Amino acid sequence: MGGKLDFSLPEKKQSNAAANWITIVLLLILTALAAANLALRPKEPATTNEAAGSSLSSEQVKQLAGKLAQRNLHVRAAEVWQDYLSRGELTDADRARTMFQIGMLLEKAGLCDQAIEYYYRSEMAAGLQELKPQINAHVKECFEKLGKFSALRYELMDRTSFEAVAGAGAKIVAEVGPEKITEADLDAMIESNIENQLEPMAAFMSAEQVNEQKKRMLEQYKTPQAKQQFLQVWLAQEVLYRQALQEGLTEKPEAKKLIDQLTRGALSQLVMNNELASKIHITETDIQTYYAANKNKFVDLSRATISHILLDDEQKAKELQGRIKEGEDFAELAKEFSKDADTKENGGRIETEVQEGSYIPGIGTEVELNKRILAAEAPKVLDEPFKTEKGWEIVKVETLVPERQKQLDEVRQQVMSMLTNQKSQDVQRYLIEQLMDKHNVIVHTSALGGAESEQAPAGPVK
Repeated sequence: MGGKLDFSLPEKKQSNAAANWITIVLLLILTALAAANLALRPKEPATTNEAAGSSLSSEQVKQLAGKLAQRNLHVRAAEVWQDYLSRGELTDADRARTMFQIGMLLEKAGLCDQAIEYYYRSEMAAGLQELKPQINAHVKECFEKLGKFSALRYELMDRTSFEAVAGAGAKIVAEVGPEKITEADLDAMIESNIENQLEPMAAFMSAEQVNEQKKRMLEQYKTPQAKQQFLQVWLAQEVLYRQALQEGLTEKPEAKKLIDQLTRGALSQLVMNNELASKIHITETDIQTYYAANKNKFVDLSRATISHILLDDEQKAKELQGRIKEGEDFAELAKEFSKDADTKENGGRIETEVQEGSYIPGIGTEVELNKRILAAEAPKVLDEPFKTEKGWEIVKVETLVPERQKQLDEVRQQVMSMLTNQKSQDVQRYLIEQLMDKHNVIVHTSALGGAESEQAPAGPVK
């Protein structure tokens, strides 16, 4: 091998000087632009609380919160107080007072659920006796505004109990497998059921009117018997529902068809409710005017309770009538002589009230006797025996409640309902006519065997 190995590096080719200078200049320009852009870019804005916290003293933050509250900017004021809370120098008592302030501001802003949370936080931070009565009052008012009456009931039980009973409403009233249903759960189910019943009317009522009606309906479930009855119905429905799921009924064609029909009905009702709510606005003046024009519809009819002695013949009836006038005891004579086995042992007393109309409980349909009973004084025996289909009656009017005009406050919800029904008929008719036209509905009345004059209520007829 005569040749030598060459370990020298290959000679570098001469680069194009002009091209290199252009590249360098472009890089410098891009770098400068990027730096300028970064310098000019606005900083991310700090949140209100962060900005306030970084620039204001604690005393200034308190003054700011007070000023916002004076201007009715309650939510913003609450946020500033929250910033004040974040400062570490506060004592537990200061934190409790501040949380109470936040709760009141949120309540004024209509955020009652959040307000309740801060009232609770205040109590947990420090149970200040000076705040206790105010917190009790505000929490009660917030639950009322929210319409959460079952929750309010247990809240009051917790707050008014002489012993610290934690978890009012935690008593278990039923179990479904591993699931436990508490008394509070039951009350919440009852309340939810009432809300569903009120839903069709709620669109036409103010929040106060809805809550007032809800309170009245909740009165029906105050007794243990009423709650037990509701629970039994709910449990029956629940176990049937669970069984249906286990059997896979939701996948069966007949179930899907039924669900589709129910969905159609529910959605149709929602559309109608929305239309009615947008078109019908009932004012206090409307209510008063309707009541004044229809007072005769809001009357408690007169009613009475009576005792009677039933006899076979007129002579015996007149004889006993004379003995009663002479002072003998009506009840004792009824026990001895009355032919009515159902009432004689009770001195002839009939428990069901007699109301205006022809029927008299325990006696029968007697228009004239009904009038005499309700025209009598009480307690008093009618002047003479009265002939009925059963025999001869001696009647004593035990109590009498005369006819009474109901006041507007007593029947406000009834008036509201009647007004709503009256006004909604026109709105419903007009909406259906519009939708019939919109969806090009044509009713072929003649194809159904109807006369040409028997046209459909809406839509063109062929």
